Amino acid sequence: MVDISRIMENVVGLLRYDPANPLIFSSGLFLFLFAGFTLFYAFMRRTPVLRMVYVSLFSVYFYYKTGGFYFFLLVLVSVTDFLIGRLLAKTEVRPYRRGLVALSVLINLGMLAYFKYTNLFIQVANDLAGRDVLAFRNIFLPVGISFFVFQSMSYTIDIYRRQLRPLRHWLDYFFYLSFFPQLVAGPIVRARDFIPQIRQTPLRVTREMFGRGLFLIMTGLVKKAIISDYISVNFVDRVFDNPMLYTGFENLMGIYGYALQIYCDFSGYSDMAIGIALLLGFRFPKNFDSPYKSATITEFWRRWHISLSAWLKDYLYISLGGNRKGRFRTYVNLVVTMLLGGLWHGAALRFILWGGFHGVLLALHKFLMRLFPRMKVVGADMKRGWRVAGIVVTFHLVCLGWIFFRARDVGTGVEILEQVFTNFDVSLIPNIVVGYWEIFALMLAGYLAHFTPQRVQEGVCGRVVRNPLVVNALLLALIIWAVMQVKSAEIQPFIYFQF
Repeated sequence: MVDISRIMENVVGLLRYDPANPLIFSSGLFLFLFAGFTLFYAFMRRTPVLRMVYVSLFSVYFYYKTGGFYFFLLVLVSVTDFLIGRLLAKTEVRPYRRGLVALSVLINLGMLAYFKYTNLFIQVANDLAGRDVLAFRNIFLPVGISFFVFQSMSYTIDIYRRQLRPLRHWLDYFFYLSFFPQLVAGPIVRARDFIPQIRQTPLRVTREMFGRGLFLIMTGLVKKAIISDYISVNFVDRVFDNPMLYTGFENLMGIYGYALQIYCDFSGYSDMAIGIALLLGFRFPKNFDSPYKSATITEFWRRWHISLSAWLKDYLYISLGGNRKGRFRTYVNLVVTMLLGGLWHGAALRFILWGGFHGVLLALHKFLMRLFPRMKVVGADMKRGWRVAGIVVTFHLVCLGWIFFRARDVGTGVEILEQVFTNFDVSLIPNIVVGYWEIFALMLAGYLAHFTPQRVQEGVCGRVVRNPLVVNALLLALIIWAVMQVKSAEIQPFIYFQF
């Protein structure tokens, strides 16, 4: 007999928001829901309005299952910026246009500041007063707010700069802002890149798009659910939580492990987001380009979180004056931009220090290039020996920054460095390697894959594109099986969900 109560329980589970089990790309629930979603989506190739309504409703459901009832903030932003965009197109009065774009920025940044920085403000106020003049509030940070706020601001700013025409229909804008593959952790997709794709009729998913999408989904699953989650739960988190309990070598491996973890976690999400979008007929820009191959810190920021780097450059660095107001002002603009980029990641001193550190490194690199004309911006312009040396130095500078980015506070970051430089017993290394051989083997495999030449990666992708569908289905099933073998007991949310 059919167990009606069990069926109803499962249905209620699908409709209920559970903060302990967010809906993420690497979960079995998402794969199940996405399979059902695409079944009906395939019949909407020639009906763009119905397609937008269908996808928008699924996007709202996806956000609700990931972040609860805060989806109303997404709706609020979509309404206000859509209306502001329409008003910007109807006036040529410069002060009025400035006021409108300022209103958009105020609404977006005000909302972001309230949810993200209120507790930091209260702490600073209490510290300055020497007593608790303000009470702390437990403010929940809505998932993905930093991403959809930046994405929405780019829309109104581009209209103000006359680089984009406003949309005529709110549904188009809500579809752009809420499109679920990139909604909660990027990439930050520009309106001028995405909007022309919205009403394409008929919707086209070529064999190349389908094959590349599957390839990106499979590589993203491996990065996130196998490499990142496994080394995080079984090694990296333990070291960063109690660095003084581990030797200098273990702390050093923890640093290298976190560098790989955060790359695999975030680029894995981006790969899956871009791959899912391709399966649905939409193209997103690349968000990661093997960043640890960078030979300079400038090149690193051209390869790491490319959508955020480009956003900060176009809407903050250039707005501050960029490199148009003299050398010293250029250096200041770089530091200020990266300080605010660090603050974007979170309301904590460690994020501000991390951003400032990278700002100083970027300014120093630009200064040294003026002082020594032979210094280059990217490794491709260097001789082989200099390029290799540059990669090693840049990687370790980035790792130094990751210590304070990951540590729970600045003091813990100092403890990790103290262990590395004062408690490094070479004689213990063989025993440590044997004890953690699975972790280190997985880290080695991850770094080898990362440093694989681009032509090899494209060759593997091309092979997947040419494979028969049944072969790709078997590959995906094999990867899902591998994920199930190494998964931890609890779902590991993507790192950038907290930003």
